[in-house]
Amino acid sequence: MRRHCHHGAMSYDPLNSLTRKEGRASADRSTLDALLDEVSVGVLSTVLDGMPWSVPMLFARDGDNVILHGSTGAGALRQVTEGAPAAFTVYSLDGYVVAYNAFESSANYRSAVLRGTLVHLSGDSAVTGLERLTDRLFPGRTGEVVPSTRKELAATVCLALPIREGSWLYRGRVGGSEPPEYDDATVPAAPVWTGIVPLRLTAGEPQRDEWNHDDVPIPESVRAIQRHYSR
Repeated sequence: MRRHCHHGAMSYDPLNSLTRKEGRASADRSTLDALLDEVSVGVLSTVLDGMPWSVPMLFARDGDNVILHGSTGAGALRQVTEGAPAAFTVYSLDGYVVAYNAFESSANYRSAVLRGTLVHLSGDSAVTGLERLTDRLFPGRTGEVVPSTRKELAATVCLALPIREGSWLYRGRVGGSEPPEYDDATVPAAPVWTGIVPLRLTAGEPQRDEWNHDDVPIPESVRAIQRHYSR
């Protein structure tokens, strides 16, 4: 049910509003872009044959679009390719917040949910989209390898989810826990440690395929991945 405000205000949208802890939301587009540029995996969701359907997917932000790709043989993707409304969720777990009790313990995170109808890219737009996606995940890789063949392009569907005002919701948490209210109900039986355990995704040393020639140097695109995940 939608709840309408008086005096001509915009209607309440439960999918774009927080019902609790509203301070964790942000309408700053640069905050959203920073998350989309850092995280590489999101979850695409829609309704398929009356049932919820979700799949994790690699993605890249290209300006005002989120670029996704998949196999043309994936039947579930055909649903969103043909215009079914969808949601795309990204999440970064940045740390555990260890409080004085289990109830107050939490996590620091950044998340976003984008909604809309995906655009099926074709022709040169699809080629450009796939190249942007590749270079976002493997910086500069398209310049190190041969271009995709027509057969490979024909087997791949490239989709763009537009990032439009009012179509996304960002929320996050930073900082530590609150101190306890010292009364009989909350004071710990003994002093306990409280604080934050930071978390981040890191890249290890590249592992060469067994069939790959030993004299082939590690390319700049791989080193760029290492640098990205060592910041």
